[in-house]
Amino acid sequence: MTEKPAKDNVFFREWGIRCGRYYISFGNTLTILFLIALYIFIFWQNGIWPFSHQKEGIKENSGENVVSNSGSATTSSAPSKTFTVSGVNFKMIKVEGGTFQMGSNDGVPDERPVHGVTLSSYYIGQTEVTQELWQAVMGSNPSASKRLVKPVEHVSWEECQTFISKLNQLTGQKFRLPTEAEWEYAARGGKQSKGYKYSGSNTLADVAWYRDNSSSKTHPVATKLPNELGLYDMSGNVWEWCQDRKGSYSSSSQTNPTGPTSGSDRVYRGGSWFNDARGCRVSCRTSYTPSGKLNNLGFRLALSQVSE
Repeated sequence: MTEKPAKDNVFFREWGIRCGRYYISFGNTLTILFLIALYIFIFWQNGIWPFSHQKEGIKENSGENVVSNSGSATTSSAPSKTFTVSGVNFKMIKVEGGTFQMGSNDGVPDERPVHGVTLSSYYIGQTEVTQELWQAVMGSNPSASKRLVKPVEHVSWEECQTFISKLNQLTGQKFRLPTEAEWEYAARGGKQSKGYKYSGSNTLADVAWYRDNSSSKTHPVATKLPNELGLYDMSGNVWEWCQDRKGSYSSSSQTNPTGPTSGSDRVYRGGSWFNDARGCRVSCRTSYTPSGKLNNLGFRLALSQVSE
């Protein structure tokens, strides 16, 4: 006589099979969710969102120059030129030459006397040089706060010259650092200047990452409003090296000044995430040894003319 299996045995066998299938399905789901989370983290860490048409922090200029409700310049129709190095794009904005008053009577002594400066037309970087561009040219990233869409920092003036030399070999152009006068003219908005205290606004938080809003770190470029020319972060985020040696201003008018012919320290401008509002004014100037590095000091490119 064949013995029938106990009902309890059948129940537990079926229950075990179902649980096994459930755990396999649940395990697969966890694996998929983990891979999705890892995928999102990798793209976020590198400033790339695959479903958008632009990389984080890059905003195309279009239309006429307008002013926001807060009195900040938001867009510009200034001509520009885009360059590509190893798949990395960067934009240079044309600054029409003109005459402006350089310096400030309200600042510290080395911002005086205010004097007239006339400049020829030139191009300047829409943003600070990013870690992505530095890495594409140099093959490494020296920044203390690493993320590809952030400005490169912890680079000396001398290292900037090496970067520029290699960039010129790759592009056939003659990139350089801006002169101090070119930097200030562009920060003020060039011919489109509204006379703001900071680059693009009298309300610093609209246009800059600085001590009061930065959480003590750099931020991706172009995440604040631009100035009148469509330039980002000329106040705050990181200081920016200039080509000039540091020297005292002259009261006489000058044309295309390049700074003193002797001396050691090189000028840097613009303020940073570490500085208060006073350090982020367009007239504020300071300097450092050309071999020196700071985790709030980077740079922006300039170009006299585009080589076709």
